[in-house]
Amino acid sequence: MVERVVATEEAIQLINKLKTIHGPLMFHQSGGCCDGSSPMCYQEGELKIGANDVLLGHIGGSPFYIAADQYAYWKHTQLIIDVVNGRGGMFSLEGPEGKRFLTRSRVFTEDERKELQL
Repeated sequence: MVERVVATEEAIQLINKLKTIHGPLMFHQSGGCCDGSSPMCYQEGELKIGANDVLLGHIGGSPFYIAADQYAYWKHTQLIIDVVNGRGGMFSLEGPEGKRFLTRSRVFTEDERKELQL
């Protein structure tokens, strides 16, 4: 089964650490149309999910949503959530750790596109 969003091992480790501190988490990619943008990490339920948000999948057991307009840009790619040193969005939970989540992507193969019916 093709996953629309995946996370690197380093991202999973940070997610697990943040879950220990904050409890269940959720992610939202609302801005940035390109590699290098940062999804926001919140305590689950802290951000109200709207009718224009798309559940892309789960990373580290946490739901990952994307704004519908962003989904239109990214729907032909698999999002790969990584971690780098630095500060992300000021309300994202990983900030105090001196890290930020980072979105990378790769274009789905033709077989994957068929499976996803794109």
